[in-house]
Amino acid sequence: MWDHEIRAMASTHAIIAASVFMATVLPAVFVPGFSVYGTHLLWLYSASGAVTVVSVAVFWLLGITPPAKKHTLGYKLSRLLRSCLYFFLSCLFFHAVVVLYGAPLIEYALETFSLAVLLTSLTTLRCLCVLGPNVQAWIRVFSRHGAMSVWDTCLQITVACTVVGAWVGAFPIPLDWDRPWQVWPVSCSLGAMIGFLTGLVAAPAWIHYHRKQLTYKCK
Repeated sequence: MWDHEIRAMASTHAIIAASVFMATVLPAVFVPGFSVYGTHLLWLYSASGAVTVVSVAVFWLLGITPPAKKHTLGYKLSRLLRSCLYFFLSCLFFHAVVVLYGAPLIEYALETFSLAVLLTSLTTLRCLCVLGPNVQAWIRVFSRHGAMSVWDTCLQITVACTVVGAWVGAFPIPLDWDRPWQVWPVSCSLGAMIGFLTGLVAAPAWIHYHRKQLTYKCK
């Protein structure tokens, strides 16, 4: 029933995953000493920027982003500004959550905020691309049985995988292994990215496997 949407989803996810790969490989050509560990913040912002730009472009070209209710320039600018505001507020939210979970409040503040930017790029940005700056739609999608389309289900899976990946990535940090990937926030960033990439693969596969059981009702 949704074979076309599932193929479009798989193609979109493949392009986004490729952007992460390119953001990891290409800077090494132009930046001496670039590596995921050695220049972690540079890699983090490179990956965040690539996912942001490619996601916005691909979702807009596919027409997944909900159309504006009004076609006036003022309304479109207002919608763009609200999206940017939500993105920034999401960074602050993730920063606060990470601090509450034990990250240093003052020390490594830049690193903690950088992790928050990455989490926002992998989660909130997708909500903005699929649902627009509509908090009520976000609450509906992430409530029980709130999905109304395959893209809503995809959001649930990818966001959950990303958050769980970041959480699991925090476990090795306190261990006395003295490894370079235990430096804050390397393991959490890698966990979030691995979780995100896992969600990109798992979402279309899970939807395809359960497509006969999925039913969506307009609310």
